[in-house]
Formats: sequence, structure tokens, C-alpha cells
Amino acid sequence: MAASQSPDDIAAGDVFEAMLDGWRDQQLARSLNEVTIDARERVVRRFRLHAQVWPWEWLPGHLESWVGELRVDDHRAHSTIRSYQLAVGSFCDFVCDPAYGWSLSCTTQFGTAPSQVCRPENLATHTSEYEGRPGRRSLTRVELQSLFDAADDDVDAIRSRSKKGWAPAFRDATMLKVAYGWGLRRREVRMLEVVDFSSNPSAPEFGAYGVCQVRWGKAAKGGPPRRRSVLTVFDWSTEVLAEWIEDIWPTMEPEGSGLWPSERGPLVSEDRITTAFTRSAKAAGLPGGLTLHCLRHSYVTHLIEDGWDPLFVQQQAGHSWASTTAIYTSVSSDYKTRTLRAALDGSVEAAALRKVAQLPKAAQ
Repeated sequence: MAASQSPDDIAAGDVFEAMLDGWRDQQLARSLNEVTIDARERVVRRFRLHAQVWPWEWLPGHLESWVGELRVDDHRAHSTIRSYQLAVGSFCDFVCDPAYGWSLSCTTQFGTAPSQVCRPENLATHTSEYEGRPGRRSLTRVELQSLFDAADDDVDAIRSRSKKGWAPAFRDATMLKVAYGWGLRRREVRMLEVVDFSSNPSAPEFGAYGVCQVRWGKAAKGGPPRRRSVLTVFDWSTEVLAEWIEDIWPTMEPEGSGLWPSERGPLVSEDRITTAFTRSAKAAGLPGGLTLHCLRHSYVTHLIEDGWDPLFVQQQAGHSWASTTAIYTSVSSDYKTRTLRAALDGSVEAAALRKVAQLPKAAQ
């Protein structure tokens, strides 16, 4: 039986919850996404459990001890640690701001005031534009085909056993192909609706699926989701989508126009999309460290390799800056070899033409 809490612990817990509620309201007022707010709150709660003291007793040493544990024991990535530190720092900024009165309230009740424990001296630095794990990269075309084949094999295996789960398996396989086919992020894929696809008058060969309207793009600095139009570039992608929407999607009796209905609701969860990738990647024998986001990297890389204009690729991906698109691009050695060969051949040809031009007209 757990020991009962003392009145002081109960009072301290109530103050902590009130702090979190106030911080949530502040973030909502800044139009931050609720998913982001919830994630930040979980981080702060985890830090408090590690420190075993209340926010008005936190010291920089508590944060440093926690970060050390995250790195050594949990093997968290640099970017993850930095995001955790930023979450704790944001909470500390809120409770330390005199405008909200927590310093005075804590000093009156507990004899001490909260302080900022995230300082320049103990924060993970942001020195690189890309902070993801090195193992996360674009897939080669062979790996990509292996991934899709593994997803399709799962559908065939379930169908051959006459089980009912083949339609969700077909949905999962199609989600992976759509994520790559239009270069979408996980949330962008999840929030797609049937009505988000339309024809492109400039590319009638793609039929009713020539344009994908992304309405839930990644927001910037607390703003609303950014919209963009992604033009269809792969002819196979329209065939995959048409089969899903016209033949399979109606059999799942969707609630609304969401493109990916769940067995339990109108939409699959983001975790389900992640699981679909992980399961198929493992079945395909792909190396560890790859994630669903690698399909977006692959989309950008393969378009660049195929000679598409970099500005077009940047706009398709919804990047504000070309440097961001460059981070996503990891062209294959074959592509680089072809580029080098073309450049060398061009140099040799140009040198030959110059040499001919220098000869006397009679010799030419």
C-alpha cells in the first residue's frame, strides 16, 4: 500500500499542475499545435520525476544529470536532447516571468522561487542544419522496391489465408507508396482526404490524380498548417491510388472522406503509419535506423537524380529554402559517376573544338 501524501506534498503538486495549466494556456494563445504542447508537457513531467524535487527547487545540476542519463542510458539523439532542453527551458521562462506571479507565489508558499536551469553553458548546441541520426538517409531504388514488395507480399499472404485483415494491410502498403509518390511527411499523409486529389490540366495523363492538395503541411513558428500543391510526377502512383480509392476504400465503410480509415475510427493513427513502415522495412531486410521520413528524403533525391529542376523539387517538398532541400538530397554514387563522366566528356569535347579552331583553315 502506497504511503499517503503529506499536506505539503499535495499543495506542491497542486501548484505544479496549476503551472502546467498556465503554461498550456500561454502556448495555446501563441497558436502552437496541441500535439506539440502535449509533448512538451510530457518532457517537463519526466524531468520533474528525475529531479525528484519541484520546479521552484530545480537547479542546473538536475538538468545536467538528466541529460547525462538520456545520452548514456537511453542513447537519445542530439536533436532529441536539444528539444527536451528547449521544452524545459520554455517552462522555466514561463514560471520565472514576473508577469505570471509564480515567483512571488512560490516564495510565499515554499520559501524559494523558480529559476532558469537551462543556461548557455549546459545546452546542446545547434551547429548543423541537420541534426538527425546519420543512419537516416534516402533509400536506393532497389531498397525502395524491396520495401514496396514486402508490403504487397503481406497483403497477398493475408489474402491467401482468407483472413479479413487484407484491406487494412492493403491500406498500409498504399500509405507507404503515397508517402513516397508525393514526398509527404507523416502527418501530411495521415490527414489526406479523397477530395484532396484533382486533375492537372497540364498533365491529363494522370487523370483525376494529377495534383495533391496538402492542407496539413508543417507549420512555422506557431502558425497554422501550411498548404501547398504537389504535382504528380510518377505515372505508377496514380494507378496505386486509383485502385485504393475506387476499389478498396469503399469496402472499409469510411466515416467521412478521410483517405485512410481505421478499423476503429475515421483515421489511422500516426503510430500505425510508422508501424507499417517498420514492419515492411524489417521484412525487406533493410538496415536499422531508417524511418518513414526516409521516403520523403528518397523522393527529393530521386527527382534530383532524374534531372528535375531543383527549384521545382523545392516547391514540391514545401521547403522555404533551397538549403533545406539540399539537406534532404543524398544522390547515389551512380548518379555522381554519371555527372562526373558527363562533365569530363564535355571538357574533352570543348578542348577538342578549341584545338580545331586554332588550326589553319586549310588544315581544318
